[in-house]
Amino acid sequence: MSTALAGPGRVTLVGAGPGDPELLTVKAVRAIRAATVLLVDDLVGEGVLRYARRSARIVHVGKRGGCASTPQAFIEKLMAAEALKGEQVVRLKGGDPFVFGRGGEELQHLRAQGIEVAVVNGITAGLAAATSLDVPLTHRDHAHGVILVTGHAKEAGRAPDWPTLAAAAAQGLTLVIYMGVSQAASLQCGLLGALPAGTPVAVVQHASQPRQRHASGTLGDLTGLIEREGLGSPAVIIVGDVLRGLAETARLAPASLERGGSRAA
Repeated sequence: MSTALAGPGRVTLVGAGPGDPELLTVKAVRAIRAATVLLVDDLVGEGVLRYARRSARIVHVGKRGGCASTPQAFIEKLMAAEALKGEQVVRLKGGDPFVFGRGGEELQHLRAQGIEVAVVNGITAGLAAATSLDVPLTHRDHAHGVILVTGHAKEAGRAPDWPTLAAAAAQGLTLVIYMGVSQAASLQCGLLGALPAGTPVAVVQHASQPRQRHASGTLGDLTGLIEREGLGSPAVIIVGDVLRGLAETARLAPASLERGGSRAA
């Protein structure tokens, strides 16, 4: 099988999706099969690596917010070194490389050294989380747009402007918050400045995987919901009326959106 990776050493940033290997794109599978070296993130589903050739060298370079992680500078240095030796390097990332995956940083670093880089998209966790609940992120009757935002600010960086984001959500946008569970109290407080306490929320942990758990409730009870259900990272928080509007057909308990209760699966 011919692939786009033949020839001199290069790096391909590959989105492995939310965890379910069946959600990989055909292009991602081809890139993984062609790789001689794979640098694998912590959130990549176990079944994804079954597509790697037996002779490939697999290096786990886990990166998780709030946990001990392989330094980003080391990962970038390793990618460059292997590519310059002529290896076909795949940087395998959970979700999509360009959605909170540091793909932009890595692309710039590698191209600055004259290394050829390609990017293969993957299904991002926010989309997979909503789909697992049978909830669309946009809907003509309930949400005319969506905002993807991280709840985990860069070290020494500015935290998300939750009041401004809440104001946007109040105008009919769905908020999808990555890496927000550990910051649930502060984001809840910020969002309540412009959104009613009864605004529907859902929290999805391990979206698309057999161990997925989720719970639904209201913004005013967000921290209590997370605590009661024992939900933790990696998880996505969805905020918006699209949850209320689709509650009857979604995998959510409609009553929970009215009373602030929850349901985990």
